[in-house]
Amino acid sequence: MEESKDIINITGKMFAAVFILLLLVVGTFGMFLLKSSSNNTESTAAQISNNGDIPEKCRLPAGQDVDSWKEHLGHHADTQECLKYFD
Repeated sequence: MEESKDIINITGKMFAAVFILLLLVVGTFGMFLLKSSSNNTESTAAQISNNGDIPEKCRLPAGQDVDSWKEHLGHHADTQECLKYFD
């Protein structure tokens, strides 16, 4: 009786398909990581400046994004001067 050996032949097409799938997976995760890090950078920059020269009424509340805070500030006459801190 002959002993059968399982041999996996990797062809160029298989290698290319695995490589493309790997690039797609890495690219997808990379997009999400870059998107979340850019959002964090924007709010972190505003929060860093909150600690110093920005008056209390103008400071970005924790958990609120910069764009919605700027929109809120612009609706009130007494806080419109706060917009200069977020340009």
